[in-house]
Amino acid sequence: MTSPTDDRTVADFYDFEAALSDEERQLLLRTRTFMREEVRPLVNENWAEGTFPRELIAKFRKSGLVGLPYEGYGDHRPGVSHLLTGMMAMEMSRVDASVATFFGVHNGLAMYAIHAGGSQEQRDRWLPAMATMDTIGAFALTEPLDGSDVTAGMRTTAAREGDTWVLDGAKRWIGNATFADHVVVWARDVADDQVKGFVVERGTPGFVTEKIANKTSLRIVENADITLTGVRVPEADRLQEAGSFRDVAEVLRATRSGVAWQALGVMTGAYELALAYATERQQFGKPLAGFQLVQDLLVKSLGNITASWGMLSQLARLQDSGVFRDEQSSLAKAFVTSRMREVVGWAREIFGGNGIVLDYDVARFFADAEAIYSFEGTREMNTLIVGKAITGQSAFV
Repeated sequence: MTSPTDDRTVADFYDFEAALSDEERQLLLRTRTFMREEVRPLVNENWAEGTFPRELIAKFRKSGLVGLPYEGYGDHRPGVSHLLTGMMAMEMSRVDASVATFFGVHNGLAMYAIHAGGSQEQRDRWLPAMATMDTIGAFALTEPLDGSDVTAGMRTTAAREGDTWVLDGAKRWIGNATFADHVVVWARDVADDQVKGFVVERGTPGFVTEKIANKTSLRIVENADITLTGVRVPEADRLQEAGSFRDVAEVLRATRSGVAWQALGVMTGAYELALAYATERQQFGKPLAGFQLVQDLLVKSLGNITASWGMLSQLARLQDSGVFRDEQSSLAKAFVTSRMREVVGWAREIFGGNGIVLDYDVARFFADAEAIYSFEGTREMNTLIVGKAITGQSAFV
């Protein structure tokens, strides 16, 4: 079973791509071609082995896709819209959510944290090499005992000693951390109790990463446990414009919408596989697609995809207009990931027994959806953010 290879997304039933400029359309097609030709042949073997194909980094360097949102760095194009970067995230996840997550952690979380929270000197020091993937970034916020409540419960500490900071604590589920050159670590300043950001270089004494094994979702992503024991970071490597958790929230607000686009990509990929399979697979003397119950699953899937695409397209316009709010990002993440969960389940159902083996791809989409459903804010936490915005009442514990 192979993925669709057209120069269009067959799930784009309302032609949302038409909103892109000609140049943006070419960049989207470049993304689609890159994922189909360079990534697709590698994913099932690496997913089964739980390894990240490091050779992709060199291919990404030549792709012309890294650093697009960051003026002055990498492959930046003036006027590139959030709609394009969202659709690029969708295209990547349409082929493989793990590789899309690797890209999102590096090009989104890590680079954006430095771009938004660093001084001009720091941006000029780190971002050029990151924008060409000569160096790789990671973003360390979540902790072993604190996920959703990391705002109040952060246990990783930073203590200043002259021109040096000493970091102690632990982080968990940190994508790219096993091989990243720069890890943005968030820690609580023991002096003022504020969360601050630090760029920790690979090989710094006391900074230890261990790959998390036995995952059943996003197996290509090399998530790591990080232990920080007396890690000494110079003041010059503290993000100078990131002095509180509000600055962390700004990064998450900007990147949470990207996760919703990933969810759209996962359900799109699963739907397209199911549609192709239903057209080809014969049962009772005719294609599966000729049965009413199968058509019902396909149409419900397309409805979820179309509704999610419409929501995310408008969200991208709000981002471009500068009136984008936290609760809008949270609603998109909660809604789209929930619809994704439905679609991958229906797609796997259409495949029957073949839907549980990697050979037909849909099993990978089905499993990977679970991680995307949870990270960058669970459905419950994003629901509470939206609930507070529309009622004026906080229901957080």
